[in-house]
Amino acid sequence: MSDRQLWSYKEIAAHIRVQPDTVRSYRKHGLLPAPDHVESGKPYWYADTIRAWVARRPGNRGRREE
Repeated sequence: MSDRQLWSYKEIAAHIRVQPDTVRSYRKHGLLPAPDHVESGKPYWYADTIRAWVARRPGNRGRREE
């Protein structure tokens, strides 16, 4: 079962415990995957897309999701 809930910068930031501006910076520097959806110019990602990105993110070794 996949999680098709769309997340904005705010939800991604809460998930990885950073500020939304940090997530924006990740995207600006090519560190985020491409958005799954864009609405009115705003990018959104499926929760599964972000969870997969977090799992393979550099520096994530040894961290656990809570």
